[in-house]
Amino acid sequence: MSAALEVPADRPFRHVGQPRSRVDGRLKVTGGARYAAEFDAPNLLHGVAVPASIARGRIRRIDTEAAVAVPGVVHIYTHGNRPPIPASDQDYQDAVAPPGKPFRPLFNDQILFSGQPVALVVAETLDAATYAASLVRVDAEAEPHETNLERNRFAAYVPPEKRSGIAPPPETRGFPDAAFNVAPVQIRNEYHVESEHHNPMEPHASTAIWEGDGRLTVYDKIQGVMNSHAYITGIFGLDADQVHVLSPFVGGAFGSGLRPQYQLFLAVMATLDLKRSVRVVLSREQMFTIGYRPETINSIALGANADGTLRALKHSAIARTSTFEDYQEVVVNWSNLLYRCENVGLDYKLVKLDTDTPCDMRAPGAPLGVFAIETAMDELAYAVKRDPLELRTQNFADTDEIEGKPFSTRSLREACRQGAEKFGWSGRPFEPRSMREGKELIGWGMATGIWEAMMTPHTARACLTADGKLEVGTATADIGTGTYTMLTQVAADALGLPMEAVTARLGDSRLPKAPVEGGSWTTASAGTAVHLACRKVADTLLGHARRMPGSPFANTSLDHVTFADGRIVLRADPSKAMTLTEVMQAAGVPQVEAEETAEPDPAMKQQFSSYTHSAVFAEVRVDEQLGVVRLTRIVSAVAAGRIVNPKTARSQIIGGVVFGVGMALHEESMLDHRLGRFMNHNLAEYHVPSAADIPDIDVLFVDEVDERLNPLGVKGLGEIGIVGTAAAIGNAIFHATGKRLRHLPMTLERVRG
Repeated sequence: MSAALEVPADRPFRHVGQPRSRVDGRLKVTGGARYAAEFDAPNLLHGVAVPASIARGRIRRIDTEAAVAVPGVVHIYTHGNRPPIPASDQDYQDAVAPPGKPFRPLFNDQILFSGQPVALVVAETLDAATYAASLVRVDAEAEPHETNLERNRFAAYVPPEKRSGIAPPPETRGFPDAAFNVAPVQIRNEYHVESEHHNPMEPHASTAIWEGDGRLTVYDKIQGVMNSHAYITGIFGLDADQVHVLSPFVGGAFGSGLRPQYQLFLAVMATLDLKRSVRVVLSREQMFTIGYRPETINSIALGANADGTLRALKHSAIARTSTFEDYQEVVVNWSNLLYRCENVGLDYKLVKLDTDTPCDMRAPGAPLGVFAIETAMDELAYAVKRDPLELRTQNFADTDEIEGKPFSTRSLREACRQGAEKFGWSGRPFEPRSMREGKELIGWGMATGIWEAMMTPHTARACLTADGKLEVGTATADIGTGTYTMLTQVAADALGLPMEAVTARLGDSRLPKAPVEGGSWTTASAGTAVHLACRKVADTLLGHARRMPGSPFANTSLDHVTFADGRIVLRADPSKAMTLTEVMQAAGVPQVEAEETAEPDPAMKQQFSSYTHSAVFAEVRVDEQLGVVRLTRIVSAVAAGRIVNPKTARSQIIGGVVFGVGMALHEESMLDHRLGRFMNHNLAEYHVPSAADIPDIDVLFVDEVDERLNPLGVKGLGEIGIVGTAAAIGNAIFHATGKRLRHLPMTLERVRG
């Protein structure tokens, strides 16, 4: 990033920082926004996948006779009659794949998990394909399977190859075992979190449109079109310009859309073979046959002095993965990033089980590990008879002890202060079971949260036309977070235009390259790329203005002018100004275009660590007889750099908090270990919070700008809202009842115990 293109310190933002309504809002509420399964094509065929009914084994025979006889059936694909596909694992790797062997649909007769697609029925109508799929009979030889993490924890192993971008636990520091053994106060417990499935409103779907001559246009439910594009070209041997992938809108994904799911392979395979357009949509039940948040068992040991000062911190985790990939996420590192301690041991292991590979789910790893450490710290507070908030602030890490670097900014203490004040924490009685109203016990709990503040390389294009209209584009996605709106605000500010004059384009593989949208890095990364491209346009415009006869901008640079109200204005004398259209007309240029790439600053990454932080405060009411938990108040105070749009930002945090409520009280993907299958594979039996479960959520944003990380000073918000929420609710339940729950979700049965 060029220093000359940074945001001038004295140039106020006009749109960034303001609560703007979504620019795509009207399309969404009127049905004008189209999703992957809503794009049509002439003679479109429909595909329905047939799932395996066993968790492990081999296919002996697939009987399709009855299915083929259904009117309208065009073809039925199995591993025995599919077109040739590559055998190499490398051809199936996608941009965020963990180490191992990626799943290859219809590759051979081997069954790796229950629900695995073993056939694809393609028909003229969806009804015909669905009915025919129900008639396909799969004769398979079942082999012994294992899906129980607890029963197989003895087989836990350290993954031999690390997943790209996932920091492994650091080396042991000090002498954690010895320090724990001599500590006056000792806390040692396990914390168990069950698997969860993402369940976005929009199911995974792909519409592959045959354009002739081996060319395809593919509409895919994906969080990054470049990932699907590379996946298609890699497997099917197509040239880059033969495949056009679009995903203009994503109806929720929460991480399930980071990797191409198997319906993409099936739709493209059938389209290329039949030379007709094909759509494949996963049913709600089939949505439980793809990735999920992995069941994880945390073990924590805290040794402390009598005043609660930490002397030893040990955090280990065991998580499930598939037999064919080593899915990994950061679970244990958060403990030492939150709290300082001289003697630290962190450990993370996997267990291979006969299920599909887990995948990233909102703030992957952090809610699991933070639930454990923040519950353990609450237990320590009661052991030393200290207020839980005071104990935490006493032990906060003021530097990144893992990397040995200062934080670029760290406003966690201020988030705690503001959140506590808003919640009224100072009025909290210390003893559990000390607040009651009627049959309900009342409890107050809190926890902190942390997530990485990242940038990844993004390229963006900006094109200003002579009529004063600006278009910006990058291949990243809008997964419902408001990316269209954010980029519009950034671009409008960079060139001093009204937002109505700006159009943002996203989710198109022909736009400048960008990685998947995830990790809360998109605002910092895509926003900076758009800002740089627009400032390059501004520099070009100023160059044209300088060359005009009698120009008031001769011998000026970008530092000497500002762009406002569609004009270039001389800072020293605001009366000297020209509209952008006047400059372009005088220069005889119909448009000014620029493309720029934003990348992390290597020097900054070497010198500083960057994280977002939160403090979550929760009030619950527990019916002592029934065990019913009602969440009645919640405050989430967030420190996440400059807030580009307080309106959409608040929605992001609310959404994250609701996710945390689901994790704490509702969501559990239940495996029948006899069958090796997730059984509550529908929205009637997989519980998610309803409107009645969610009280008003107070969201506070701490005033924080992190210009070390990027010129806009932003950090990202998609993940931090969920981190810490489940722990705060669990701690509130303990304060209400005196019963410590260490197993999520905290269902009625577990509360009653």
